[in-house]
Amino acid sequence: MAGEPIYRITFFNQGQVYEIYARHVFQSDLWGFLEVEEFIFGERSQMIVDPAEEKLKNEFAEVKRSFIPIQSIVRIDEVEKEGAGKILEAPAGGNVSSFPFSSMVGSRPIKD
Repeated sequence: MAGEPIYRITFFNQGQVYEIYARHVFQSDLWGFLEVEEFIFGERSQMIVDPAEEKLKNEFAEVKRSFIPIQSIVRIDEVEKEGAGKILEAPAGGNVSSFPFSSMVGSRPIKD
């Protein structure tokens, strides 16, 4: 693979499955988060516009870096070239679901 690697990141966000492409993915200094930088979207010179990818472009238009909770990540793949980003509805009753977590973890002292 020549040049910088390209990563496809698939994650859950508010009942939807996002698939985005980026050049940099790494563990954040913020505990429990993954940092994603340099988003990659399809060429604007294409005659056909994909509404799903346009929605994704608009959502991340002004974003320099995104912090994604690790429990939301489904998978990360290193790919040869970028594809079209997608936002899909999460299938009901599927075999993949987000990891349950409580926002109360660490908020109270543990008593013996």
